[in-house]
Amino acid sequence: MTALVVHPQTQPLLGGVPVPSDKSIGHRAFLLAGIANGTSRITGFSFGADNVSTLDAMAALGSHWERDGKDAVVVKGTGLFGLIEPKGPIDCGNSGTTMRLLAGILVAQPFATTLIGDASLTRRPMKRIFTPLRERGARLHGSSNDSGEDRPPVHIEALPEAERLRPLQYASPIASAQIKSAVLLSGLYAHGATQIFEPSISRDHSERMLRALGVPLEAVGSLVTLDPAGWNGMLPGLELALPGDLSAAAFLLAAGLLVPDSQVTVRHVGLNPTRTGFLEVVRDLGGLLAVEQEGDEAGEPVGRITAAFSQLRGTKAGGETVVRAIDEVPILAGLAARASGTTTIRDAQELRVKESDRLAEMAAVLRAFGVAVEELPDGLVVEGQPEGPLKGAHVDAHGDHRIAMTAAVLALLGDAPTRIEDVDAIGTSFPRFVGTLRALGANVDVVS
Repeated sequence: MTALVVHPQTQPLLGGVPVPSDKSIGHRAFLLAGIANGTSRITGFSFGADNVSTLDAMAALGSHWERDGKDAVVVKGTGLFGLIEPKGPIDCGNSGTTMRLLAGILVAQPFATTLIGDASLTRRPMKRIFTPLRERGARLHGSSNDSGEDRPPVHIEALPEAERLRPLQYASPIASAQIKSAVLLSGLYAHGATQIFEPSISRDHSERMLRALGVPLEAVGSLVTLDPAGWNGMLPGLELALPGDLSAAAFLLAAGLLVPDSQVTVRHVGLNPTRTGFLEVVRDLGGLLAVEQEGDEAGEPVGRITAAFSQLRGTKAGGETVVRAIDEVPILAGLAARASGTTTIRDAQELRVKESDRLAEMAAVLRAFGVAVEELPDGLVVEGQPEGPLKGAHVDAHGDHRIAMTAAVLALLGDAPTRIEDVDAIGTSFPRFVGTLRALGANVDVVS
């Protein structure tokens, strides 16, 4: 099991760096390429483990992929109805997105499948996708616990040959791009329209990509409708350069905001407005950011972001802004640790059921660095410590990549080296995280 030792930063972090490809967009691109008619070429891929799980899952179902140069993959699709029965359970690794979105495709197949994952994924809740999929005639179940929450493995029964998935109107109790995407992917196979309504707008990568591929889909506010009537049921091959992942960029930008006299630029980053809640909260904290949009990839705006060292102040974050920054809440809590005054983050209860209980783990990490924090059922209250170094710490990331990377950023401000245990999961989203920090001027050791 790998650990990081991060040394206190004695000089500014300076430079412009790339970040890994956007995981959320990558998952969707590889799923749709796998059921497309023809061949897709997807460039800018950083080969994070979660996205590779999606590629391998689709290969087990009959599509084929191969690496093409340093950062590209070529995927040969099967067509919408060309998937084949896998030889055994499909391993989704650590990727809840792979498991949930793939289930939306597999519930329409004439063969049974089982989806499995690692120990962390096996603790993740699946009932949230089971409910709408069952409403349209899907047959799937997991392993129930004492609370009645279905968890992996996910067992999906074959859809009888004479049946099609039914039309669906579904009001989701939470804003979740994974629920929405699973429902929309199942809608590609349904006999009739699919409508899903969310209490607020979750990230809309699926809608943008489906529209770009010619699928008849409309979105009005948080209501999304997919009506396949008149559609020929064929998806063309994709030609896509994956944008950089704003969730990964957030850690580098935070380091630039926190380390005195630093200036850090991240390039070719996705700027989808359903993902930019992090940038809004940073500005509320008083962080200095410059954002420049430079282009568009398959309906996704991309550009560069520069962060400069800032004197931060406490703020309050909640509601739909936190929904659009849910993956960045750990590093936002890290920024709050250096803000003057109190920062309150609410409406983040979804973090209780990620790779770890991220609210509990972040509270533990902050306390290890000497920062006062109160844990709420749906968030955190952080008492900032803007002056003086943080305490060098010994923390355990418990296999959660975002906890590990947040701890690494905070460790740059320590009064002694910090050791972070169980960091291998960083490779699921940011395989070159340590190398990128080093390129900016940080002193980080990888140890066993």
